Amino acid sequence: MARATPLSDDVAATGVAARHGVAVPATFKPAPWCPGAHLQTLWPYLLRRRPRPRFHRERLTLPDGDFLDVDWCGDGARAIVIVLHGLEGNSGSHYVRGLAAHLSALDLRVAVMHFRGCSGEPNRLPRSYHSGETGDIAWLVETLSQRHPRTPFAVVGYSLGGNVLLKWLAELADAPSVTTAVAVSVPFELHRAADRLQRGFSRVYQQQLVTRMRRSTERKFTRLRAPIALDGLRRLRTFRQFDDQVTAPLHGFADATDYYTRCSSRQFLRRIRTPTLILHARDDPFMTPDAIPTDRELAPSVRLELSARGGHVGFVAGHVPWRPQYWLEGRIAEHILPRVRSSLEK
Repeated sequence: MARATPLSDDVAATGVAARHGVAVPATFKPAPWCPGAHLQTLWPYLLRRRPRPRFHRERLTLPDGDFLDVDWCGDGARAIVIVLHGLEGNSGSHYVRGLAAHLSALDLRVAVMHFRGCSGEPNRLPRSYHSGETGDIAWLVETLSQRHPRTPFAVVGYSLGGNVLLKWLAELADAPSVTTAVAVSVPFELHRAADRLQRGFSRVYQQQLVTRMRRSTERKFTRLRAPIALDGLRRLRTFRQFDDQVTAPLHGFADATDYYTRCSSRQFLRRIRTPTLILHARDDPFMTPDAIPTDRELAPSVRLELSARGGHVGFVAGHVPWRPQYWLEGRIAEHILPRVRSSLEK
């Protein structure tokens, strides 16, 4: 599979080898009628008229006997774009549907990889998924690249999926990789994200997500013997409590601190060689601004585009509320298409 040259845009323009990546302002202009981080975050989740791309599901059996459900959309010939959803997300999430509809209209095939247990059916093993679990995406890319040896691949990850993506890209080293990648609203430092979600209105997001995580855990272990104590599950109210009592012991971490330390993507950014775009807003209510990496923490292949506003996986633009524009979809396509075209020409 052809691989694009791992250079940032300005390095490619100047021809000068860079020692690190670039962090630049994003072109995003927030809608004047959609101000503030929380409205930017909630508008597409609550009020967007969601596109209805046609998905068909494929179930793949993993080497450990578990399964991955992949929802496919489009039959384009240009490339395959694998999408990694966020925490407790799926192919019905607003950002996944919007991107799938947008990319399939551009002659790209979309494959939404559901993390274990997120496709509507509990997975078969006691283990689940987490922010640093990269084995499944590595296996999926290898499997699909063998099936489609001359097709370029791109990967897009949102939030938790973005953290998984960046960590996996750093682990690739010189192994065959995707042509390009995009990570959106990444929790670069997991401990800071856990702390931020205990403050102010962000506690609403935490409450909703932790409730869904508890229910998913209960549903899984009605049919499996739990290898951990679950008697206090319903008393868990924060991410740190849940990760301490459930995520860490299920996946071999000493505790939440060990999990956050080992899996936060910020520490891995210097090792990424695949051309990668990161899109992030400084006012992301899931993260603090001091967790955003500087350009010197980025590999030369990484470009970080920062906007002052945009919320978490929001980035709502447009002049009037009855005709909103979802900037992320266009920016992601704008990044992927020329790199796919270049890969096909090689």
